[in-house]
Amino acid sequence: MTTTFLQSLLGEPVLALGLVSFFFLLITLPFSFWAAAGNNCSSSATTLVAVANFCLTSLLVLRWWESGHFPISNLYESLCFLAWACTLCQLFLERSFSSPLISAVATPMSLICIAFASFALPDRLQEASPLVPALRSSWLVMHVSVVMCSYAALLIGSLLSLVVLFTDRDQEFEIRSSSIGSGGFRNSGSNISNLNSTMTVDLSPLSFSRIERIDSLSYRSITVGFLLLTIGLISGAVWANEAWGNWWSWDPKETWALICWLVYAAYLHTRISRGWQGRKSAVVAAVGLFVICICYIGVNLLGIGLHSYGWFF
Repeated sequence: MTTTFLQSLLGEPVLALGLVSFFFLLITLPFSFWAAAGNNCSSSATTLVAVANFCLTSLLVLRWWESGHFPISNLYESLCFLAWACTLCQLFLERSFSSPLISAVATPMSLICIAFASFALPDRLQEASPLVPALRSSWLVMHVSVVMCSYAALLIGSLLSLVVLFTDRDQEFEIRSSSIGSGGFRNSGSNISNLNSTMTVDLSPLSFSRIERIDSLSYRSITVGFLLLTIGLISGAVWANEAWGNWWSWDPKETWALICWLVYAAYLHTRISRGWQGRKSAVVAAVGLFVICICYIGVNLLGIGLHSYGWFF
């Protein structure tokens, strides 16, 4: 039986790469949790995530080569692409700020995506399928890839906002930045020289606490995801006009994508509004996490609308 299973994997290299990715992410999970518990970064976890990302990249490239079209024709390919985007986003965030909490919240999301794709979906949804005529367009690669990357950035940013809500509850903080690349210096004092009658100003680095850094990372990730989602909605509208003759059809996926856009637009607005300090903005991002889950996986599982990749129930 084991030999038969191995032979079937060798005959399906795409599915085999999915299982290998799941294996590496599964091993990463305890390293991530142990590092978060000890508040020490784990280079092993980062390396394993990088290997999993390479396997997912190989999976998508191989499926693209086998099917002859961009690998987004069904729910299996969509979940694998989302797992790839989540691992890539995780690696970028860890490069910006080395924190064990990033791996602890991002790795489970990638693991759930690839596990659901590999073990929960029926075989017919794992097989490559031809594109419907409406999807045979040059807009496919741009629109779908941008939207999927936006989902990954928004999901990880929202998960980091959950960390903000439940970590260091005894520590209050104020939002000191509302844009990418906030000021990194502050006035710490001045010295007056009697000899030349000049005044010199001493500047010292502005230090951020751990919870403030996580909040800043969450904000940056959501900002990038929001911009990508905006581009995805605009490109989708242009594509819909070319394919079906109208810019907006109030398809369930389109409607929930618009709701998702509005929720995260409200989150970004709270970042520059007076009175929205501390963890209030993180609550809005947590609501966005629920909305984006419905937008992505909920509509697909129901199998309704023009954007359904295949239904499960």
